[in-house]
Amino acid sequence: MHKLTSDQEEEEEVLFFFRINSAADLLWVLRSTGRALEELRSSLYNEMHSSEGAKRQQQRFCGPPVALTFNFAVAVGIIVANKMVMGSVGFKFPIALSLIHYAVALVLMAILKALSLLPVAPPSKSTPFSSLFALGAVMSLSTGLANVSLKHNSVGFYQMAKIAVTPTIVAAEFMLFQKKVSFQKVITLATVSFGVAVATVTDLEFNFFGACVALAWIVPSAVNKILWSNLQQSGHWTALALMWKTTPVTIFFLLALMPLLDPPGLLLFNWNFRNSCAIIISALFGFLLQWSGALALGATSALSHVVLGQFKTIVIMLSGYLIFSSDPGITSICGAVVALGGMSFYTYLGLKESAAAGKKPPSRTNSFLAGKPGSGVAGEGGNSDYEDSV
Repeated sequence: MHKLTSDQEEEEEVLFFFRINSAADLLWVLRSTGRALEELRSSLYNEMHSSEGAKRQQQRFCGPPVALTFNFAVAVGIIVANKMVMGSVGFKFPIALSLIHYAVALVLMAILKALSLLPVAPPSKSTPFSSLFALGAVMSLSTGLANVSLKHNSVGFYQMAKIAVTPTIVAAEFMLFQKKVSFQKVITLATVSFGVAVATVTDLEFNFFGACVALAWIVPSAVNKILWSNLQQSGHWTALALMWKTTPVTIFFLLALMPLLDPPGLLLFNWNFRNSCAIIISALFGFLLQWSGALALGATSALSHVVLGQFKTIVIMLSGYLIFSSDPGITSICGAVVALGGMSFYTYLGLKESAAAGKKPPSRTNSFLAGKPGSGVAGEGGNSDYEDSV
């Protein structure tokens, strides 16, 4: 056997020591990489499975431009779907249609929850059950009364009731949150409301019952939007998480309202394949409308959401004039131009205030939404032919 020289023995010892150190370094690198991957996995899990992380994701991907555009597009789509349901299909049960919309939404959210895709709700201590219960109740009143009002009143009278929501929101926000609106915004909102009234209110036909329903709808609709917007902005609620918690309550109240406000004959309706498909398509649009309306309210404010609804009404009217050669009359066109000018200036004021607010430290959480007595939340998204609240 060949005997190693002293130099060769020293070289072998160095190589052996180097191999030991290399293995130790490799093990250290593997352990460090494993810890880094575990921290990344934990971070991603927290982002997707905590209310704070889900809220950050919603704010990141659904800012005001995305949320408002989404809500506008879906609102136009549901008008077509509901015209088909109420017109060609002949489904004359507005509360039952709202109930179907919410039931389908609940099923879709249950599927998302089963797939672990539904955002996590904040801890129950942060929002008491009484607030969520109040949200569901107000949502059902806002949705149900709006649809009954549209059924019993002319479109013009219905639009006047929608316009009345704007000053109601201003007054309610001042009473609930001591929130003041600048004089420039007041004048702008008055201009927008005047333009929308001139453009859309061509008749004011109504009956006593319809007028009572319309007046009863104004306050729930305004409070609905205010509380939904404030809860998302003050807490860690996302749109889907809040919908998941409140939809069962809304369904319960719609079931109670249905025999009172819907005509008889629901079970005698012709539930054939064509009619059922039309109603299901309308319900899918209803779910998207609820979601997009909630996103828009969470990303902006109740007043901005009302202005968006009025903008949608004006755009639909002008599109009919420019594309389909309908003739609304010169008075309506002038009113539409005035409304669009007011909306543009309102948007400018909103962007200006947002830029100024970005330089200030964040405000404290509103005590009204922090689980103190009297807290409650709600939300809505709507369209000119059929209201489907969030």
